[in-house]
Amino acid sequence: MTNQPRKVRYLSDKEEAEIQRKIASDPDAPEATDDQLAQARPFAEAFPDLAESIKRSRGRPAIEKPRQQISIRLDPDIIEHYKRNCGKGWQSRLNDDLRKVVGLKKAS
Repeated sequence: MTNQPRKVRYLSDKEEAEIQRKIASDPDAPEATDDQLAQARPFAEAFPDLAESIKRSRGRPAIEKPRQQISIRLDPDIIEHYKRNCGKGWQSRLNDDLRKVVGLKKAS
């Protein structure tokens, strides 16, 4: 993935006018007034219990012995071999192979 800046295409006046016309014609979603926007509150402030339950349920559950991130230098052909033959998950496969070489059972 590259970190190139995203190209932004600005709307023409005609496109902007069409969007505004469609917004104004939608009876189910009227544009908020300045007074309504002034009364708006952050979600977590308006619904603290719901916000907290969402925050707790996000992500993967914690594991007892998480893997540690390290930096290791490997020969390019080793990395290419694992990437080519294992695809996604090649680092886990390399970890499994190292466990076999040193005689450790697979972690649970």
